[in-house]
Amino acid sequence: MNRTRLATMLGALFGCVLLVAGCANLPDSSAPQALGTINREPTSTGPHPPVHGRDPDLLLHDFMEATADPADNHQTARQYLTPDTSQTWDDSAQTIIVDKPDTLRESRTEDTATYRVRARKLGELAADGSFRAQDNTYDTRIEMTKVGDDWRINQLEPGVVVDSSAFHKSYHRYSLYFSNGPGTTMVPDLRWIAVGKEQLAQRLTSLLVEGPREGLAPAVRNVLADPVSLSDDITKANGATDNVGVGLGGIRMDFAGASALDPHSRELLAAQVVLTLAGAGILGPYVLLADGKPLDERYAGNGWTLEDVSALNPGVRPEDRVGLHALRDGALVKVDSAKGKIDPTPGYFGSVHNLRAAGLSEDGQLVAAVADSGEPAPAPKQTLVLGSYDGATTFSVVQGDTFTRPSWTADGGAVWTVIDGNRVVRVVHDRGTGNVSMQNVDSSSLTVAEPNSADSVPRLPITDLRISRDGARAAIIAGGKVYQAVVVAAPDGKYSLVSPQPVAVDSVMMAVSIDWSTPDMLVIGREGDVPPVDSVYVDGSDLTALSSQNLTPSVRVVSAAPDTLYVADSRAVMRLQSDGPSTDRFWREVPGLGANAVPVFPG
Repeated sequence: MNRTRLATMLGALFGCVLLVAGCANLPDSSAPQALGTINREPTSTGPHPPVHGRDPDLLLHDFMEATADPADNHQTARQYLTPDTSQTWDDSAQTIIVDKPDTLRESRTEDTATYRVRARKLGELAADGSFRAQDNTYDTRIEMTKVGDDWRINQLEPGVVVDSSAFHKSYHRYSLYFSNGPGTTMVPDLRWIAVGKEQLAQRLTSLLVEGPREGLAPAVRNVLADPVSLSDDITKANGATDNVGVGLGGIRMDFAGASALDPHSRELLAAQVVLTLAGAGILGPYVLLADGKPLDERYAGNGWTLEDVSALNPGVRPEDRVGLHALRDGALVKVDSAKGKIDPTPGYFGSVHNLRAAGLSEDGQLVAAVADSGEPAPAPKQTLVLGSYDGATTFSVVQGDTFTRPSWTADGGAVWTVIDGNRVVRVVHDRGTGNVSMQNVDSSSLTVAEPNSADSVPRLPITDLRISRDGARAAIIAGGKVYQAVVVAAPDGKYSLVSPQPVAVDSVMMAVSIDWSTPDMLVIGREGDVPPVDSVYVDGSDLTALSSQNLTPSVRVVSAAPDTLYVADSRAVMRLQSDGPSTDRFWREVPGLGANAVPVFPG
């Protein structure tokens, strides 16, 4: 289904906005308004009350636009209901986002009418603003009656149904931030929320207090949780209470119980708050207190800034010191595009000609590669080899008939892969001792549907798996469909993948490759040519077709560098040109690699 919309661009990769036509889940919005059923003033630009004398089918369309304004328990939408129905309508039951609903008349008399509403269901919005993408049919029956001279709804299902065109005018996507398990970086948790600008800081902070979405909770830590709490109302930095979070003036918060936190936990608390507010356009400085005293004496005078928490900002990636590598003719090569040089890497990985896939650690010191075993049937066809970049030390770890492309954790301590499409393993490299060990990852819950859930579940085999840099999520392709799962580390050192959630659900083309372009966005390569490369947010929203100019489908591999996107199509390794206006953006060949090469970057 084609429609033109303003789509959020590919995160930090390109730094501008794309105007694209294509299938999408939820269009992005630049007009933050409101979420939930708490009492707040309706927005002046939001949906309007019923029009006098409106025909019933048109009134229904107006009603599904009015539901996009949740202010004061959907007060605007309730005006479309009869007085009795307005009192009994449960708007908290669920929120469903639909695309271009059809209203089909079943019956009509002078005073009554019955309509069937059918639409494509794009997803559901929870009370905390978390979105779950879906792609199925919504079908409901609504009864209407005359109240005086005007039609009103007198029977409808519990819950809210919102037309997507109205939804994106009233809701906006923001990121909450929670610490990953080791406390080394923050993990984004996307929410579709919006209140008036003067209420945004309070709403975002309240959501931080409520904690991460249920599925993500086992993988993150929320420092702003019991026994820590927000002790007073949020004010400007100077204590003023008017227009807090609007324009200049900064933010002041006092956290009860935070004085008992250790220094690193205080830094994590500051990062949660500063990154969440700054990402929503709420300007600092951020004056953060712990039981009335500065949270950190270093920032007692001027407050915290975004720069002060940059070490925990997942959007700040380390400088790329490794550069583009590729697999060419079964060997790992280093590519210097500026000098037009392609050289084999030293030692084992650059001298063999039987490599099928490879992954580099973040610092480029370690390589994990999938090699042909060279053994006759019925022996396994491939082996996973782990070793140093210089090839001086290598280990043959495990054999299998197939392996997914190895995916390193950000610290270079472990690499993940899937053997034979169903066995997820984590290979640990101890840099202190040089020892290599392997452990099976429990993925049994991936293929089990959650109770009362309409979400699809992954169908084996798993053909690609990529670990996010924060370590909290895994992006997977299973049965040609894209999912994100949550990575849970148990106290005994064992790992599991849980809570699979479908993303890119409205595409019929099979996915063949996936990678993380930003902490909250994926890039997907597909079979066929419409479209060959997509981007999508990790909650399944804003599926965007990227440029296909100069690509020769099918795409075989996608690989995201800190500032560039690479793919291997049917004839070459291609780099997405990021300079100039979006309408002129196109793919350019990396010369000299040839048709069988695939790009390799850390991660």
